[in-house]
Amino acid sequence: MSHQDETTTETPESSPISRSLLLLMTIAVAATAANLYYNQPLLADMAASLGVSQGTIGMIPSATQFGYAVAILLISPLGDTMDRRLLIRNLSITLAVASLGVFLAPSLWPLLVASFVVGLGANITQQLIPLAASLSTPQRRGKVIGTLMTGLTIGILLSRTLSGSIAEYWGWRSVFLVAAILAIVIGVSLYRQLPSRAPAVQMAYPRLIASMFTLLKRHALLRESALTGALWFAAFNAMWATLALHVTDTPFDYSVQQAGLFGIIGLAGIIGAKASGRLVNRVGAGPLISLALTMVVAAFAVLGLWGDSLTGLIIGIILLDLGVFAAQIPNQVRVFSIDPKAQSRMNAVYMLCYYTGAGLGSAVGVKMMSLFGWQGMAVFGLTLGALALGHHLLRQRRPAAPSHKA
Repeated sequence: MSHQDETTTETPESSPISRSLLLLMTIAVAATAANLYYNQPLLADMAASLGVSQGTIGMIPSATQFGYAVAILLISPLGDTMDRRLLIRNLSITLAVASLGVFLAPSLWPLLVASFVVGLGANITQQLIPLAASLSTPQRRGKVIGTLMTGLTIGILLSRTLSGSIAEYWGWRSVFLVAAILAIVIGVSLYRQLPSRAPAVQMAYPRLIASMFTLLKRHALLRESALTGALWFAAFNAMWATLALHVTDTPFDYSVQQAGLFGIIGLAGIIGAKASGRLVNRVGAGPLISLALTMVVAAFAVLGLWGDSLTGLIIGIILLDLGVFAAQIPNQVRVFSIDPKAQSRMNAVYMLCYYTGAGLGSAVGVKMMSLFGWQGMAVFGLTLGALALGHHLLRQRRPAAPSHKA
């Protein structure tokens, strides 16, 4: 890949995205992201149905998430070398077939394989976000990405409620039959409505994958965005991975169902995403991220000091969700602005770091909780948030290269 491929100028193909197409893409992002979480409320029913232990059935959501991570690394970059419309069509077929595979799975191992492939097919989300960025003018990019991230948040939040409600009446398998039908409907709609566009670059697949590491090495802004994103998302997942453990114990002693209701408070993230998307072009990505990360640090301070009260928990969770989603939009906007010809690969690098942070944050957060209690988790989260803020502020004080406008 020549150095010219790494230009930061906008492509002449950038054009305003219509409201109807943006709405369709937002619905598709929500419906696709939901596939990663449908199985979580159903694990007990799956275990009983297949005659396996609840510990063993825990491999099912892990298989789906692992499939998603593999897709980010190996499939997401293809958006730069293929017509994304055709790639999304193929992923929709994959998702529909995999969902039918879960619906029909006679035993654990076929279920594991099908669940892994569901994660691969859910890569539709990671194709739609860079596609929307490429279809947007620079002035509207923040608002467009904010809208898609709102869809992503809604999909994540409502997926568990939807799957639990369907399973309550028709059994856990019916959830995945509905998911397959949704994948077909969404796939056909996207194929009919998305524009067909020539690939940004021509590159052999092995070189395409290797080029992601070249991009990470070449662009300081990509490294900074990926690291800060990984840090704050690790903190975010540390809190959510331990919250149920905290509120089902003293002094709360809530039921599991009551613990699940805290997810509704996460809707605050939608407000952060929408507001951040509207402000990013007016205020600038750097100042918005600084403000958002300050909110993340404040959130863990509140959770650590007053996390044994319901009011303290609610305030802390609202601050955390507002901060994380308000930081996410400007961070992705500046990543997409680095090189329009490499948006899929840029997004793949960023999201791979992001979800690696999520996995590590969840694991370490649970460990800190077991060793030092809720306050230990809060200190861990506060430390990660402070590191993200400090690294971001240090980078902001350094003169940026002209091609790395934040």
